[in-house]
Amino acid sequence: MQKYLGKLYYIIPICCLFPFFSAPLALFIGILLAIFYKGEEVVKTGKLTKYLLQASIVCMGFSMSVHDVVQTGKTGFMITVVSVAVTMVCGIILGRFLQVQKNTTMLISGGTAICGGSAIAAIAPVLGAKNNEISFSLAVIFVLNAVGLFIFPVIGHLLEMDQTHFGYWAAIAIHDTSSVVGACSAYGEQALQVGTTVKLTRTLWIIPLALCIAFFNKNKASKINIPWFIFLFVVAIIIGNYIPGMAETNDHLSWLGKKGMMVSLFFIGTSINMKEVKETGVNTFLLGIILWIIIAVLSYCWIRFVF
Repeated sequence: MQKYLGKLYYIIPICCLFPFFSAPLALFIGILLAIFYKGEEVVKTGKLTKYLLQASIVCMGFSMSVHDVVQTGKTGFMITVVSVAVTMVCGIILGRFLQVQKNTTMLISGGTAICGGSAIAAIAPVLGAKNNEISFSLAVIFVLNAVGLFIFPVIGHLLEMDQTHFGYWAAIAIHDTSSVVGACSAYGEQALQVGTTVKLTRTLWIIPLALCIAFFNKNKASKINIPWFIFLFVVAIIIGNYIPGMAETNDHLSWLGKKGMMVSLFFIGTSINMKEVKETGVNTFLLGIILWIIIAVLSYCWIRFVF
């Protein structure tokens, strides 16, 4: 059985190159493999997934319009500021009410407010978080992130959201960039462009959030991890728009980015640690779930009635 499952580990990334394969399916198969297969490939690809994900996002930038990106960034700025602040405040209050450890509360709140696992990885050193606090927070965010990829497109269609509104909503309410891209790509091309742009703009808030935590935590020696790949994403957009004769190349790079994102989601699925998920406390999961519902509902209401 393990032998055949091991072969799937190499077959699925190839399947991701074909039109019939989708991002949610890639993630779903990855999670199934994580449950039933424990080969050494999981460890090896786990180290490469981060870089494949970032490279895929950069490649998708080549086909994006500078004008659309600037307009999307401007429009989404205020809702990003408000949603990050509201999420952090609600998270701290809920954490105290549910009696979740302070560091775990901050990690889950930061992951929900900005960009999931990337935010947790960035602020964990600033907090001086222990390994088990980081693991539990990542487990909560990963599970909710996977659920979001599957249910958000369905909810979006039920609520009859247009692609632009869905792109904003997914970027604000889904945790990780990978699942935002996956959910938006399942919804439509315009949703994908809006969602990717808003989410990457949102990711930059890792820096001020980490600085604020360091200030209040009085931890000046902490290292802040800056998401440098976002600047490469901007460079890709500029090259794609202003260097002549790049149209066909841009299309190929964009296609490569979308397929790379699908492979990344598969590898992310295979990296789930079921032991950590089982060991995560009920209150910790409740914190993540309630906070997620709050930000999803509030951001939807803003987009639907105020935006």
